[in-house]
Amino acid sequence: MAKKINITENQLEWLLEPVDIGARYLAMRDLTEGDEKELITAKKRAHTEGPIADVLAKMNKEGYWEKPGAGYYPKYTGTVWSIILLSQLGASIEMDKRLATACSYALEHMLIKGGHFTVNGLPSGTVDCLQGNLCAALLDLGCEDPRLDKAFEWMARSVTGEGVAPMKDKTAPVRYYAGKCGPNFACGANNKLSCAWGAVKVMLAFSKLPEEKRTTLISNAISTGVDFLFSKDPAKADYPCGYSTKPSQNWWKFGFPVFYVTDLLQNVEALVGLDYGNDPRLENAFNIIQEKQDPQGRWLLEYDYTGKTWLDFGAKKQPNKWVTLRALRVLKAVA
Repeated sequence: MAKKINITENQLEWLLEPVDIGARYLAMRDLTEGDEKELITAKKRAHTEGPIADVLAKMNKEGYWEKPGAGYYPKYTGTVWSIILLSQLGASIEMDKRLATACSYALEHMLIKGGHFTVNGLPSGTVDCLQGNLCAALLDLGCEDPRLDKAFEWMARSVTGEGVAPMKDKTAPVRYYAGKCGPNFACGANNKLSCAWGAVKVMLAFSKLPEEKRTTLISNAISTGVDFLFSKDPAKADYPCGYSTKPSQNWWKFGFPVFYVTDLLQNVEALVGLDYGNDPRLENAFNIIQEKQDPQGRWLLEYDYTGKTWLDFGAKKQPNKWVTLRALRVLKAVA
């Protein structure tokens, strides 16, 4: 388990600097127990002046970014990525009605009848990372819609295989496809092997789902996912590598935002969110997280999307408030 940590005054002073409106709001929300009125003020300001406002300003009034439709393209400014980014920035439907419009648009154009979030509007266009990312993002934004319940149900079935026919059974009403090709996070992009990047996204989404919505099916999927993520030492990340001979080095590059590329920190975020923060199997992962601090207790931006999405979030290999927020959240949760 993680060593007990105390968030230092220097760390908080840095994260709470008024110049960085978005990071300040999240630090107040997640790391402090300050004045409620000050938090509300910071939340409002984050939605009207900060990065959230910048991304929302790019949205079409109908609820999409860049071009209408399923929104996977262009990377990383289309609707899919804009919604994921907004969720990670702490955006909330209650603060801006445009977010409700965006969520409704996503459910209308990205989610098909069977509960699949897809790249192209067809069931064959679904993959675990997309499903998990959007389920998590819509929950974080405050979306409450029966269609989202359907998406969680499909996601759970796709993990366990319950009620889903093999890919080759093309006459079955519900089956796997070439991308999402089998249970236990099997993915065509990973040579049909279980994909840990996709598994982390799915489990992160389940970790955000309220307890009262965790049906037996979903609970079984969570158990399957936890078993898979702990089937290897998360610190080593030697999960099935598909077409490679070794794990992607991106596992050990902490970044922001986090799209489909996954890092060790997000794996821990998912498992902590599912109440496994004190599991001894996370000890090595927590050691890596803590060792990545610089002498001032800050984490560097090691994986970035500079020039690829709506905003840049700091210089690479430099202390980064967004990554530091991610790290301190999980460490605080198990302290």
